[in-house]
Amino acid sequence: MAAAMELRCWGGDWGLPSVHTESLIVLVPLSHVCKNTAIASTAVPELLCGETAVQEPTHILNFLRKQRFNADYELTARQGADTMAYIALLEEKLRPALLHTFWVDAENYTNLTRPWFASRSPFPLNFLVPSHHANTALSRILLTKGEAPLHRISEVEGKIYSDAKECLNLLSYRLGTADYFFGNSPTSLDAFVFGFVAPLHKARLPSGPLQSHLRLLDNLTRFCDTVLSVYFSPSPPVQETVDANLQKLTQLVNKESNLIEKVLLPSFPLLCMSLLYLAGSVSY
Repeated sequence: MAAAMELRCWGGDWGLPSVHTESLIVLVPLSHVCKNTAIASTAVPELLCGETAVQEPTHILNFLRKQRFNADYELTARQGADTMAYIALLEEKLRPALLHTFWVDAENYTNLTRPWFASRSPFPLNFLVPSHHANTALSRILLTKGEAPLHRISEVEGKIYSDAKECLNLLSYRLGTADYFFGNSPTSLDAFVFGFVAPLHKARLPSGPLQSHLRLLDNLTRFCDTVLSVYFSPSPPVQETVDANLQKLTQLVNKESNLIEKVLLPSFPLLCMSLLYLAGSVSY
């Protein structure tokens, strides 16, 4: 009997099973065979299968391929090469713009991303996890796109959004009128495209120039909706009206967390080690 599998990942919202790109990538082939556990951590997704623990989407998909849990083993050599090329394109052209959209754009970060991740993290990590992701995102963008003479984020924004729109156009052209990129069921390429595009499609972004461009590409948005309807149960509708007091509380938390992040972030690794030590010292 095959060992039961459990996937640890960030939880869902916006009509998605997870708001986290890497988690979405591995959820597609696991939608009907795996128990999902929402967890606040930077080391997700993590697939547990018996005594085996696998992290990172590429490693997890390779593990699943060996278990024959996706359709990649039916691909031709040419289709396999195309898969690798398009995944590399996503990483190079689309990921920097997604990182900027969710983690660097001040309006989106303040009103959507930070409150969401803070509300799903325990104290005191609720003040530290969002800023950790934001700093990592900014560093990654500048490291990969901030070539001389482009040294500041304001100088690379135009380039990364131009590249992202070009990437979306190429994906739209490659998909055409088909439901999936290869054949009649999702492969690794479908999983990666869904993981990258679905959050951009479904998130309620206050500032969304890239989202506006995506909505012009009907086949890509239809692709995301198809994967959601076929492989994931419909999510209950999200309440649109937010209580005014809750809005004021969110604004207050955002204001106070700026100060707390500046104080606590430098000691974040030591704090995490202390919390883990204390948790291991408690007996029940």
